[in-house]
Amino acid sequence: MRYMNYQKIMDQMLEKIDIKKPKKLLLHACCGPCSSYVLEYLSKYFDITIFYYNPNISPESEFLKRVEELKKIINLMPLINKVDVVVPTYDNKIFNETIKGHEKDPEGGERCYLCYKLRMENSIIYAKEHDYDYFTTTLSISPYKNSNWLNEIGETLEKEYGVKYLYADFKKKNGYKRSIELSKIYNLYRQDYCGCVYSKYQSELKRSSKDEESI
Repeated sequence: MRYMNYQKIMDQMLEKIDIKKPKKLLLHACCGPCSSYVLEYLSKYFDITIFYYNPNISPESEFLKRVEELKKIINLMPLINKVDVVVPTYDNKIFNETIKGHEKDPEGGERCYLCYKLRMENSIIYAKEHDYDYFTTTLSISPYKNSNWLNEIGETLEKEYGVKYLYADFKKKNGYKRSIELSKIYNLYRQDYCGCVYSKYQSELKRSSKDEESI
C-alpha cells in the first residue's frame, strides 16, 4: 500500500483553480458533521453538489435524519459558492448484495473497502453523466476511515470514468477537530456509528463496555 500526503496533493490541485471561475465538484457526503469542514474548506473553489449516496446506512430513519442535518448545515453555514444536494432513492439491498460474504469482517476490513467503492463509484457515474469537473468524498475526514484506500479507489475510478478525482485527507490540518467545533456551533446531530448495522453493533458494544467500566 502506498503512503502519500494526500492533503498536500489536494492543496497543489486547488492552487491551480481560478476562484473567479469556480469549477463544478460532485462531493459524496455521508452526513452533515463530516460535510461541515469540507464545505468550509472547498466552497471558495467550487460550485458544489453534495451527492448523498449511502445505501449502507440503516435503518431508513437514520438515513433520512442525516439528510436533514446535511440540509441544515448548508442553510446555516456562510458558504461562498453555490451548494446543492442530490439524494438518491434509499436502497439498502444494494449494500447487502455488495458486501455479501463479508458480513463477519472486522470494522476497517474488506467489507469497508467494498462499501467505499460502492459509494464512490456511484458518485463518479453521476458526476460523469452530469458533466462535473471533479468528484471526491468527505469520508477521509474520519480518523476511522482508511484514506489510502479512499484515494486509491478515487484514482482508479478517475482513470475508468474520466472525471478528475480531488485527492484528499480531510482529517489533516485538524479537519476532524474543526468538524466537531462546527457541529457544536450549529447544533448538529453527530451519530456514533458509520451507518451500517455492523458498525452500529460495534458502537453498541463499545458503549456497553464503557457503561460496565463505570459501574
